[in-house]
Amino acid sequence: MSHELVLVLDFGGQYNQLIARRVREHKIYCEVKSYKTPIEEIKAMNPKGIIFTGGPNSVYLDDSPRMDREILELGIPVLGICYGAQFLVYALGGVIEPAHDASLSEYGKTECEIDTSSPLFDGLEKNTIVWMSHNDYISKVPDGFKSIGHSVKCPYGAMADEERKLYGVQFHPEVNHTVQGFDMLGNFLTKICGCRGDWTMESYAETAIRDIRAKVGDGKALLALSGGVDSSVACKLLAKAIGSQLTCIFVDHGLMRKNEGDEVEAAFADSGVNFVRVNAGERFLSKLAGVEEPERKRKIIGEEFIRVFEEEAKKIGKVDYLVQGTIYPDVIESGLGDAAVIKSHHNVGGLPDYVDFKEIIEPLRLLFKDEVRALGTTLGLDEKLVWRQPFPGPGLAIRIIGDITPEKVATLQDADAIFREEIANAGLDRSINQYFAVLTNMRSVGVMGDGRTYDYTLALRGVSTSDFMTADFSRIPYDVLEKVSVRIVNEVKNINRIVYDITSKPPATIEWE
Repeated sequence: MSHELVLVLDFGGQYNQLIARRVREHKIYCEVKSYKTPIEEIKAMNPKGIIFTGGPNSVYLDDSPRMDREILELGIPVLGICYGAQFLVYALGGVIEPAHDASLSEYGKTECEIDTSSPLFDGLEKNTIVWMSHNDYISKVPDGFKSIGHSVKCPYGAMADEERKLYGVQFHPEVNHTVQGFDMLGNFLTKICGCRGDWTMESYAETAIRDIRAKVGDGKALLALSGGVDSSVACKLLAKAIGSQLTCIFVDHGLMRKNEGDEVEAAFADSGVNFVRVNAGERFLSKLAGVEEPERKRKIIGEEFIRVFEEEAKKIGKVDYLVQGTIYPDVIESGLGDAAVIKSHHNVGGLPDYVDFKEIIEPLRLLFKDEVRALGTTLGLDEKLVWRQPFPGPGLAIRIIGDITPEKVATLQDADAIFREEIANAGLDRSINQYFAVLTNMRSVGVMGDGRTYDYTLALRGVSTSDFMTADFSRIPYDVLEKVSVRIVNEVKNINRIVYDITSKPPATIEWE
């Protein structure tokens, strides 16, 4: 795929993916690479621009991440952000000093005056709010640089050597707290790097379909379809590329949300692929009978899924390619820079050894989650699947506290469906990042009509998050919660009390088990 490329070089910053996301929002393709990436590899990638990320280190310390200054002599426009700006200064002979005086460090929203005659700030308001987060400061800029932005504490809040197209900002333009940050990045990309913006889902889909057809030829491909966003979009893309040469195995373990198995099957009924639905609910529930410990539930479900997949895969015969729904954050988590390997080829890790694949196809590996959703919409995937809420592999098994029975599964499915329906009716289904119901193992006394009840407590959970690493509980309006509560208690048997989880992550996790 040939697109304009902007390269983000990561120095250990917490916002590396967010920077890439912001670049792509300007319809410009972007990749995140480690600062350790060899210069020759960077040259071969032929980027239109380079962005240095922030990072937690002090650039003047011996063990801090640094690159060869040759990166600044390639004639490629560079934007350094926070630590990236300090590396720029340090590499070119400027001076970075620790802020021993607390008055020199800056954290949070900061008023900044910018020079709107600079192409980086062209067309913006002169006085603006930016997000600062630095404990070191630039005391002297290199030769050829000038200040193009300052705050009360920071004379070099932004700097530029405009002849060499080298820019640095001490703040973070990629975060929403920097009011004009999106436009600042847009100026760098278009007015300084000269990007046109050719990264669209339509062009991505066309190119991906062409590449898949060329790779697969007359071969066959196999996809383990979970019904999640990533695997569903991957299936839709492969369906358009190779049609009946693809087989999708959808293992319905009986622990999905209400009607979800039918919705997944309906979405691919006329897709042209060989769709195999395995209804294995009784099989999974029998294995889980009497099991209460969360990790045991997960392991039992994971192993049984592989056994079912093995049995179905054997019926297909020789398959040349395995399709994975790996997305770009998974690639980064597989060991970018100095980061620990979080997961590597996570979708294929448990698949049976006997399936002899020629190659693995990962058609989404360049995309972020929001881009995967956009691609799904472009391909015509059912909106219910495109905007499907994140759902754990073990399904409702880890949203039922304690032992699992068919009756409990049905109860939770009904209650969860009401919660999701009312959230959608209130127009909150796109603003709350994840919301679901949990059937606790706690029973309490209640009264319905003139009679005493002794039934289960249902917990509702809703969170707001940008990365699912941390999360805050969502402030769902009381009238919405009240409507959900009234409906569930009246329409779902065996529940007489509703509670709402107001714990953030950390200390809690998003899921209960």
